[in-house]
Amino acid sequence: MSARHRVLVIAEAANPEWVSVPLVGWSMAVALRAVADVHIVTQVRNREAFLRAGLVEGRDFTAIDTEAVAAPAHWLGGLLRGGEDKGWTTLAAIAMLTYPYFERAVWRRFGPEIRAGRYDVVHRITPLSPTAGSSLARRCARASVPFVLGPLNGGLPWPRQFSAARHREKEWLSYVRGAYKLLPQRGRTFAAASAIITGSHHTAREIPAAFKSKLIYMPENGIDPDRFACMAGAPDASILRMCFIGRLVPLKGLDMAILAARPLLRTGRGHFDIVGDGPMRAELEALVAREGIAEAVTFHGWVAHDAVQDIACRSSVFVFPSVRDFGGGAVLEAMALGLAPVVVDYGGPGELVSAERGIAVPLASREAIVARLTDILTDLAERPERTGTLGRAARAFAMTRLTWAAKADAMREIYDWVAGRRQEKPCPY
Repeated sequence: MSARHRVLVIAEAANPEWVSVPLVGWSMAVALRAVADVHIVTQVRNREAFLRAGLVEGRDFTAIDTEAVAAPAHWLGGLLRGGEDKGWTTLAAIAMLTYPYFERAVWRRFGPEIRAGRYDVVHRITPLSPTAGSSLARRCARASVPFVLGPLNGGLPWPRQFSAARHREKEWLSYVRGAYKLLPQRGRTFAAASAIITGSHHTAREIPAAFKSKLIYMPENGIDPDRFACMAGAPDASILRMCFIGRLVPLKGLDMAILAARPLLRTGRGHFDIVGDGPMRAELEALVAREGIAEAVTFHGWVAHDAVQDIACRSSVFVFPSVRDFGGGAVLEAMALGLAPVVVDYGGPGELVSAERGIAVPLASREAIVARLTDILTDLAERPERTGTLGRAARAFAMTRLTWAAKADAMREIYDWVAGRRQEKPCPY
C-alpha cells in the first residue's frame, strides 16, 4: 500500500453539533483521518465543538478567526432574508461575499507550508456552494500542489409548477442567481483545481464543458453507522406507518404528503409521524384538523438529532415530496434506518432513490403529485411485503455505498489520482 497522503482539509463550515452543511463538513473531514494524515482548517465558531469532540488544536485542527467580517455579514444576512427559515439564497450570497477573507487568512497561515511541500493535497470541502470561488486553488496550482474542490452542490432551479412556494420562501435572489456564472473567479477556480467533485448531477451539468475531464460525482451526504443503532421493523399489515423529517416550510411539500395520505388516515389504515418544526406548522395542524385526521397524525416538533431515529423506526415508509432539495440528507438517513423512501424525482432525493430501493414520483403539478402519492401509499399499505423489500434494499445501499468510511476510501482514490499515483480517473458512484 502506498504512503498516506498528507492533506490540508479546508472546512470553513464544520461542526459535529449542528446539521446540514456544517455536519457534512465535519463528517467528511473526520472520516478522511482514517485514510490520510489530515489537518483540518475551520472557522473559529466551530472551535469549541471540535475540542468537545476530542480533537487537539494545533495538532488535528486550526481555527481561523474571521469574526470581524463574518459576524456582521451573518447579521446582515439575517436582516435581509425576509424572516426566520426564509431567504436561504440571500443568506448564502451574503456569506459568499465574506468567504474570500477566510481563504486569504488560511493562506497567510498555511501558505509557506504549502509552498514548502508540507502537504501532498489541499482539499476544500466546504462551502459546498458552486458560487464560492477559491483563491487557494490558484495559489496551490502555482505551488504545484493538487487542489481538490468539493463536493459542490446547489443552484437547483425552482420548478415552475411551484412558483407560489418560491414566493413564500422569500427566494427573490434565486431569480438572478445564475449571474454568478459570469464571474471570472469561477473559471479561474475550476482551471486551477485538479479535481472537481460534484454532489449532484445537476451541479455537474453546470460546470463548463472545458472542465468535464476533472469532474467526479459523489453524493454530498453520508452515513455514520454508529448513529443508526435501530432499524425499522417488519411493516404492519394492518396499518401503514409513515413519517416525515424536516423543516416545515413550503418547499418540503409536507402538505402534499398529508393530502395524499388522507384515505389511509381517515380509515385507520395509516398513521403519520411528523418530526420537525417551522413556519408552516400552524397551517399544517389546521389542515389536519380540517380533514378530520388529527388522531392519525402526530406532530413531534424539533427532536434532538440522535433521538430522531427512535421515532422514525416506528414507521416503514418515509414520505418526502420536497420540490427543491439539493442533497437529500434526510432521505439518506431514513434509508439507513430501513424505511422505504417515497420522494419527488427532482434534485438529490431523486438521485438517491432507484426502483429497487424506493419510489420516485415524477415532478409535476401539485394535484398530479398528490394523486400519484395517494396511489403509491395505498399500494404500499396493501402490499407490506413490497414495503419491506424496498426498505431493506434502501438500507443495504446506504450502509455499503454511502457510509462516511466508504466515501473516505473513495476520496483516497481521488487523492491518488491527483497526486499521480493512479492514472485512471476514479468513478466511485
